[in-house]
Amino acid sequence: MRNHRMPWQPDHHQDRKASSRLQSPVMINRREFARLATLAAAVAGTTSVTATARTSPRLIKPRRLSPGDTVGMVLPASTSFDANMIRLASSQLEAIGFKVVVGKHAFDKVGYFAGTDRDRASDINAMFGDDRINGIFAFTGGWGSPRVLPYLDWSLIQRNPKVFIGYSDITGLLNPIHQRTGLVTFHGPVAASRIDPYSLENLKKVIMTAEPIGVLANPGKKPDELINRDWSMYTINGGKATGPIVGGNLTLVSTLMGTPYEVDTEGALVFLEDVHEELYRIDRMLTQMALGGKFDRIAGVVFGRCSECPVTGPSFSLEEILRDRFEKLGVPVLVGLAFGHIDKKLTLPIGLPASLDADAMTVTVNESAVV
Repeated sequence: MRNHRMPWQPDHHQDRKASSRLQSPVMINRREFARLATLAAAVAGTTSVTATARTSPRLIKPRRLSPGDTVGMVLPASTSFDANMIRLASSQLEAIGFKVVVGKHAFDKVGYFAGTDRDRASDINAMFGDDRINGIFAFTGGWGSPRVLPYLDWSLIQRNPKVFIGYSDITGLLNPIHQRTGLVTFHGPVAASRIDPYSLENLKKVIMTAEPIGVLANPGKKPDELINRDWSMYTINGGKATGPIVGGNLTLVSTLMGTPYEVDTEGALVFLEDVHEELYRIDRMLTQMALGGKFDRIAGVVFGRCSECPVTGPSFSLEEILRDRFEKLGVPVLVGLAFGHIDKKLTLPIGLPASLDADAMTVTVNESAVV
């Protein structure tokens, strides 16, 4: 997610936006580990856990938001040099029906960050710890979210489950929070997004109702079109798969590689998208994930869009890059779902199980994300 702007410059397309793993030569691989674990469990007379089992804490769904609830707005990453943009974002959340409390350090500026790493983390911790706050929206992304991870109070977050939502750089928080606490988080509009009716309808369906989410459907075609040109999808590998939703912005997923917070893709449906990246960089980041084993034991892939990703010089197309990387995996792969750096976006519940039917080009969530 390479921006053609400096991190402190405003991003009018919404917060658009580097590690190999050292292995000892005496380490056993996961297949051998699973075999030994099964044998050990049999000797002990206990039930073994398969190699594909996820080790995250039990799934926790936050309470659904309702009109009149109070939500917190935090800036985990880039600062806003225009204070009025923060006020406009508050007004937009109020228009949805919420009362808004802005983080203590929201207006701070340290270089291109909204305050120090510790201060930005303290705002997130404070929102989770405040009983008056029902949910938390990120104002925007930019860059800086992974820098606050060492300072988050995981126990506090786990004890006080709340809706936490954002996208782009916020991907660097959504997956670690879910993996460390079990809390379902939400890859969806930030407070500064221009939230159109399609995005708002889906947002409300996911975080404001306790009904099953159902099919995550792209926007419909325009009235004057015979086919849905803007929101078409295509299949790379057919088939069906079920697994928890993980991922989000490709740049942030790759940035977390080799850290204690890297995204757990085992048995998961991996959702990826990006913006403002030349296509060779998409290839580079997917290759990094592949070399790191992140596609070895996945259930399936859903790639959204690479918005405003230019082709300069001789290049593969995005489809050629995706086919080269994913066709050989033998798992269902769907391309074109509406999420991430686009005007109309779905809200994805990170950590919640979903079903992918790549032949029918559908993603379905058969339960609610909130209670």
